[in-house]
Amino acid sequence: MMHAKSRTGLNPLLFVILFAVFTSEPIFAQILKPSTFGKILKSTQEENGLTILSEGANIQVIVYRPATIRIRIFKTGFADSLSYAVVKGPEKTKFQISETQESIRLVTDSLELRISKDPVRLTFLNRKGEILSEDETFSTQWIGQKVTTYKKLQPGEKFIGLGEKTGSLNRFGNAYTNWNSDVPGYSIGQDPLYVSTPFFMGIHSKNLYGIFLDNTYKTEFNFGASNRRFSSFSAEAGEMNYYFFARSSVQGILEEYTSLTGKMPLPPFWSLGYQQCRWSYTPDKEVKRMAETFREKEIPADVIYLDIDYMDNFKVFTWHPKNFSKPKELLQDLKQLGFHTVVIIDPGVKVEKGYHAYEEGRAQDLFVKYSDGDFYQGEVWPSWSHFPDFTNPKTRIWWGEKFQGLVETGVRGFWNDMNEPATWGQRYPDNTMFNFEGEIGTHLRAHNIYGLQMSRSTYEGAKKLMKGERPFILTRAAFSGVQRYSAVWTGDNAANDDHILLGVRLLNSMGLAGIPFVGVDIGGFNGEKSSQDLFGRWISVGAFSPFFRAHSMRGTRENDPWSYGEHVEMISKAFIKWRYTLLPYLYSQFEESSTTGAPIQRSLVYKTPFDPKVYDWAFENQFLLGDALMIAPLKSNEQYIRVYFPETDWYDVYTDELLSAGSEKIVFAPLEKLPVFARAGSVVIQQNVVMHTTETPSDTLYLHVYNGMSGGSFNYYEDDGLTYNFENGDFFKRVIEFIPSKKQILLSKPIGKRNSQRKKVKVILHGFENIRAVKVGGKTLKTAEEFLPLPMRAMEEWSPVKNFLNLKGKKISTVIVDFQSDEFSISW
Repeated sequence: MMHAKSRTGLNPLLFVILFAVFTSEPIFAQILKPSTFGKILKSTQEENGLTILSEGANIQVIVYRPATIRIRIFKTGFADSLSYAVVKGPEKTKFQISETQESIRLVTDSLELRISKDPVRLTFLNRKGEILSEDETFSTQWIGQKVTTYKKLQPGEKFIGLGEKTGSLNRFGNAYTNWNSDVPGYSIGQDPLYVSTPFFMGIHSKNLYGIFLDNTYKTEFNFGASNRRFSSFSAEAGEMNYYFFARSSVQGILEEYTSLTGKMPLPPFWSLGYQQCRWSYTPDKEVKRMAETFREKEIPADVIYLDIDYMDNFKVFTWHPKNFSKPKELLQDLKQLGFHTVVIIDPGVKVEKGYHAYEEGRAQDLFVKYSDGDFYQGEVWPSWSHFPDFTNPKTRIWWGEKFQGLVETGVRGFWNDMNEPATWGQRYPDNTMFNFEGEIGTHLRAHNIYGLQMSRSTYEGAKKLMKGERPFILTRAAFSGVQRYSAVWTGDNAANDDHILLGVRLLNSMGLAGIPFVGVDIGGFNGEKSSQDLFGRWISVGAFSPFFRAHSMRGTRENDPWSYGEHVEMISKAFIKWRYTLLPYLYSQFEESSTTGAPIQRSLVYKTPFDPKVYDWAFENQFLLGDALMIAPLKSNEQYIRVYFPETDWYDVYTDELLSAGSEKIVFAPLEKLPVFARAGSVVIQQNVVMHTTETPSDTLYLHVYNGMSGGSFNYYEDDGLTYNFENGDFFKRVIEFIPSKKQILLSKPIGKRNSQRKKVKVILHGFENIRAVKVGGKTLKTAEEFLPLPMRAMEEWSPVKNFLNLKGKKISTVIVDFQSDEFSISW
């Protein structure tokens, strides 16, 4: 039977349907329409905080520490959360909750959280009642699965952090994406890069706060980009899960953050030395000849890397049968020359019948699969490959055990590369499935933590196999918490002057994200060098970075210290030697970082976040090495640089010229002279030059004390540099304190079971006048007057540098005292 038609000529039923479609909101629009909290329906106090049910979402407020509060926001219900970044739960913390008709207040000793009831908005305040951060009108919204939290921009607000991000120190006015990416030869403004650390700090009105978004999906941060109203952070899926930190200093906020995500384990001492790498040193004879050349030229070095060509057809856990036919013998020869060997390890396992890693991984079901259960194959160096699922505990154990052959051969360091994960085509399928400790999830959730979990698997396996010896792990891709397992380098940078300064900013920012052991490919990985001077300048800057490695790609000029002629070789040699004299100072900084989470290479903002000049483009590249030394990096084609002296007075280490706090100066800086300054009141430790870290230095420690009004202290530390015996007290540690008001240098009583390898300490007094004698205990010792600036021990043999070591007729007072004594003081 035919339906009657209306006057429109349309079937009445069809008319009704079309009317409904065009006069109501389409379904897809309903899905994409922003949704938010609404008003509070119910709130319940819990042991560690507060649970809130609102019209549009559920909220958990969890007090972790007095200065750390966690916020979890769900559309419906509550779910257990898995975090690979956070390794510490909430501490028992006192807090009070009060309630009015308009709001709920949660107060700890350090901060206040005020939650308005209708609509729900979160405002964080300090104990003075000053706003640190507050929700915008939008608060937290969902558009589809994407969840975003909006915060009002505060007057004059600046933002720092996010780790490996290009751009300026102050992130204001910009937006960033976290999605670990393989980006060879990246531009100086490219985003994203290889590492995701979704942690930043806001600075305004003499106040500081920090936020860590613990979500491993693709995340975005907007710090007032294309708007003048809000900052925001969002995740493509998953819950809105962030930690809020309230402390009065950058150092304090980092302490809060690393109390959750962990701290760097103390690395082997040899990993602080100079490291040489190339794609590739092959065959084995070339590797050995490289090591011998360092020794013949008397250039200090500790590590040689083997890139992908050491393997048989790029298959991990193998050796090339012809070019590296006797690997154990090779590594033993390198060890005799004082070199440790680090080998590259990629995640791709070649699909090849009979290949042990392939057969075992398939048999034990350890590789990533598609959603239909078929093993995923991606093309990388070995051709078509499977990829281990490092979110599976079984895979991590198996992967760790696979290092046994390499460890037995003598390898002591492992370099994890291509672990974004990278594949040819750069499109890892979203519908690949991961275990997530039994929770099962897709690549969208796994992508950003793949490098972190590979680093974890490598570290845990190597540590177990090395039986009490510390492994060295290096990774390209990472997520928050990677500092627990690995050092990080900034990937395939480019050989140009812009990348010298970009690399500095990246390392400064990574230190502010809780990753202290960081470095760049010195000389640039991609592209030919623009001039011989580029390497000379770059290696002088790199000598003051935590991780000190030169590296270059196949088909380009080699980045060896002698590759650019005699003059650049001498520059390289001088600055590498300077690095080696500072190893006691550096190692003590590493020990501090392993305890406190403090960066080793520090942006000036670490000490002076409220000084507007440290954000100036002219000064934002300056950095601190530890607390005492400040470096002003510059390009290879520049001979002058304007330097800013923040917070206190500073000494030019070449001349002992005193520069006033808050001043600026144009500094002459030819290729042979990198501008380096020592903080007034600080203590800097040196040793004599050694060719490698297993060579025993002299028994004299050099203690440089720079006069200043405020004074300072230094925590000197030493252990065997190789094992974990320090965990059982086998270390030597003492505080060296300069107290100007008492005209005294105090050396505290040593702690630890170990005796220092230093018998004497030569105290070198900079900026002190007319000190003819000092008192040590009850004895009076005459001082000597010497020409001994800080770089002298490394550079005294090199005539070009002597032109800069000019004290203008001044002499430095020095005295030698016994370092083995218990607590004692030096006074004058």
